[in-house]
Amino acid sequence: MNAYINKPSHAWNLFSYLQFAVAGSMMAGGIYFLDASFAAKGFYAMAAIMLVSSTAGITKAIRDTEESSRLHNKLEDARTERLLAEVSDTDVT
Repeated sequence: MNAYINKPSHAWNLFSYLQFAVAGSMMAGGIYFLDASFAAKGFYAMAAIMLVSSTAGITKAIRDTEESSRLHNKLEDARTERLLAEVSDTDVT
């Protein structure tokens, strides 16, 4: 059974890191130049940090769910192939 392995390219990884750096610097610059009190800027900064960390957590949860379903499917396929092999062996004899 040939399984397709989806591996991201180096260019995609570089683009993702650069995109994160640009978005982070834009958010930091926006908070820094905001006409608000230091406390308000702090709350915006904490919200931005929580948003980034929760996004990473959601991404990890989705990826883990997909990987576990792939493993489950592989186990089911292996069981099916074993049953088919047992049935084909008993039919021949």
